[in-house]
Amino acid sequence: MVISYTGYDKKILRISHTQILTDTIIVELIQQDKAMTEVAVVASNEVADGWEKFGKFFSDNFIGTTPNATKAIIQNPEALRFFYTKNNKRHRLTVKTKEDLVILNHSLGYKIRYQLDSFNYDYNTSISQYTGYPLFEEIDTVREVKATWIKNRARSYLGSRMHFMHSFYDSLLTEEGYVVEKLNDKNFRDIEGTIIENVYDSSYYYKDSSTADINWKGRYRISYKKGIADKKFLEEFKLPASTRAQVTLLDITDGFVIEENGYFYEQYDVINSGYWAWKKLAELLPYDYVYE
Repeated sequence: MVISYTGYDKKILRISHTQILTDTIIVELIQQDKAMTEVAVVASNEVADGWEKFGKFFSDNFIGTTPNATKAIIQNPEALRFFYTKNNKRHRLTVKTKEDLVILNHSLGYKIRYQLDSFNYDYNTSISQYTGYPLFEEIDTVREVKATWIKNRARSYLGSRMHFMHSFYDSLLTEEGYVVEKLNDKNFRDIEGTIIENVYDSSYYYKDSSTADINWKGRYRISYKKGIADKKFLEEFKLPASTRAQVTLLDITDGFVIEENGYFYEQYDVINSGYWAWKKLAELLPYDYVYE
């Protein structure tokens, strides 16, 4: 649960079915320091015409470049603020918002209100990271269109990070078509990894009534064998047309925890590259999504 109000720091509460039931939750919000905010704005490298200069680049790295991304539209781009830094040590684009972003995804049938904390793109490493909180609302339409949305959502879900986390939590990775390899080399496309035959060994995996603790550290290659890589992905990354499996590389700092609905934390400790990194906001589904 995310509680926010203009002029106050947001409060985030993690809620699960194991918590003690209560009639009332009292949440105290702390007022933001306006003086510090004004100083930060004055000293910033904000770009006045940021949307014109960086709008497409931001959309490609936030909404994505998948086929579904062509039908995902930011309705209020004027809410975005762009900050660009370039010097000998740093070359970075940071994007913040004055209000929630509103995105219409006509491929999956969602209106998304996204509380974007910040978006960062490091030109030195070509890595983008963003944090925020999406609120999904179904778009109302006719039955025929909804049937198409159901198919598109299923296509987005299968092989996705959410599907992987659900499968991991439910001890169904192999049955769902996943192969996990431990890597020692940075070039994950060329190196032969060591397949983890039993990802549920007690040295890797511990599950209690509500969460699964994953004791992974280092580099892992995740291959999804039941789905083929999208043609557009292969073209963008100049991969052979014969490439079949959807392959993702994970860099993991110090393990992570999976909840029953597929949410995992801490998300900053798990960096994706490859297929999951290509599938951005245009492929995002709410955590209460149920595969049909």
